Amino acid sequence: MIKTYLYDHQTDTMHTNISLKNSNRHLEDPDNLLWIDAYDVQSHELDEIAGIFDFHPLAIEDCLHDSPRAKVDDYDAYKFFVFHALRYNEESDNEITTLELNVFLGPNYVVTIHKHKLRWLGQMDAICSRSSRFMNQGADFLLYALADGITDEYFPVLDRIGIRIEELEDEMYSEGVKEVTEEFLALKRTIILIRRVILPQRRIFLNVNGKWKFDIKEENVPFYTDLIDHLERIVDSTETFRDLVNSALDTYYSIISAKSTEKLNVLTIISTVMLPLTFVTGFFGMNLPIPYADSPWTTAGVSVLLVLITFGMWHYFKNKLF
Repeated sequence: MIKTYLYDHQTDTMHTNISLKNSNRHLEDPDNLLWIDAYDVQSHELDEIAGIFDFHPLAIEDCLHDSPRAKVDDYDAYKFFVFHALRYNEESDNEITTLELNVFLGPNYVVTIHKHKLRWLGQMDAICSRSSRFMNQGADFLLYALADGITDEYFPVLDRIGIRIEELEDEMYSEGVKEVTEEFLALKRTIILIRRVILPQRRIFLNVNGKWKFDIKEENVPFYTDLIDHLERIVDSTETFRDLVNSALDTYYSIISAKSTEKLNVLTIISTVMLPLTFVTGFFGMNLPIPYADSPWTTAGVSVLLVLITFGMWHYFKNKLF
């Protein structure tokens, strides 16, 4: 599916479903802006788009295959970006999956290519169909709107992760070892994946010595500064969550170790108490002639002795160990 949106600068109006064959004619005015959104397209459709804008074959190849990390490639007439959005499903075996968005940024056009539906692009589709809100400030502002919308979708995921960490901190005192351990490991995998996705994405928009990696109009710089702030907050949150999970996991293992030690101490005390009892009963149970062995008073005396030994050792361990 290919959708087109054209902002006509002279009339300050939006047009949709523009024919790709007429794209170059609309781009003759440098103040116009054309956005082409290609969703789940075939290779021949990509070749058609590439032919119109003279995209490099390597960039088109990147669009056909998932890229493991966000990046920006600098070509002479345009920039090629790879972004990653998140899809979060807590009930799935793979809680976090990444959805790739490829963006070609030209002087007065933007081409987005993606294999999966992206919620923010769906909202932009509805807005751009009737308003020039995202397209009347240049191609760089449209790129900001795309990146900012994807970035904002990280925050609900991070909020849910924070809640899950708090829930785990309460559950680790009562839930079973297997369930809590699996939940901790799932959280660690999720946080690691978010960091792996967001760190390259942040580097795209960092400026070095006040220079950006692509042209940004002066009036749009504050928007990108705000975008960087959002990305920094996400990175900081993932680092905080990583430390919290590691700390909680260490605490949980300490609790498990303490419980195991306590159980071992109880078993050791029971074994220690039983040792003299076993010795006494074994001694009097030998098949040897023992004086007064047949007397009922001997049996009573041995029973009292066993009780006294048990009580004495219990009293001793209670005062020394507990």
